[in-house]
Amino acid sequence: MNIGIIGTGNMGSILVEAIMDSHAVPPTAMMITNRTLSKAQRLKDLYPGIQIGKNADEVAANSQLLFICVKPLDVIGILQQIQPHLTAEKCLISITSPISTDQLERYVACSVIRAIPSITNRALAGVSLITYGVNCQNSWKKETDLLFKKISIPVEIDEKITRVASDIVSCGPAFFSYLLQRFIIGAVNETGINKNIATKLASEMIIGFGELLKQGHYTLPTLLEKVCVKGGITGEGIDVLERELGDIFEHVFEATNQKFAEDLEKTRQQFS
Repeated sequence: MNIGIIGTGNMGSILVEAIMDSHAVPPTAMMITNRTLSKAQRLKDLYPGIQIGKNADEVAANSQLLFICVKPLDVIGILQQIQPHLTAEKCLISITSPISTDQLERYVACSVIRAIPSITNRALAGVSLITYGVNCQNSWKKETDLLFKKISIPVEIDEKITRVASDIVSCGPAFFSYLLQRFIIGAVNETGINKNIATKLASEMIIGFGELLKQGHYTLPTLLEKVCVKGGITGEGIDVLERELGDIFEHVFEATNQKFAEDLEKTRQQFS
């Protein structure tokens, strides 16, 4: 199976690197391109067998499975350009959350899938959110499921929960990276601990925390119960969190959904 990737920005590059490191396909079976070809060349330097297409047309023409990894408002321009190459036996995967599979299916003749990756896929971990088009061939569902299992845990979702699922899976690492950095800064400012030491301790803590959940030793509630002894030091810290956090995460989801609604309207206007 020949895989093409149009767009090697942040998420496009992560997909290339994850697919290559998982050995899902050999480098010679992948062709990539980017508006700035030097970004594609960087990936070829890492994986010399990868081919670089001079443009989206060349990549689409030479790929059976094609990923479009560009900004939402750039998708329709790419589709107009490559539409003749998207024949019925091929499969198109968009990683753009504001564009639905229904919108894509009305525009192309091939099978359509929306797959929302996460930066955690770079470590061959975390979740990929999958939504199949109504007319997606079963053979492509099986083929892509095998591919995504190489780099993640693929979870099929309904269009209705796209935004909140993306917030948790795809935006979540950034949200918790920010919170962890604030945690570290708080420790430095309040106690004078060296920032490098605090960063090392916090980073190893979060890795160990993930392993506890992964290995099934605790759930989130039981882990809290195990560490938070009544009347102890951890309990004092939890009391502060309960007082200070308030509805912060409700506000986070409110803001992301508002921005998503704006993006939906812009893409809806394009596809209409």
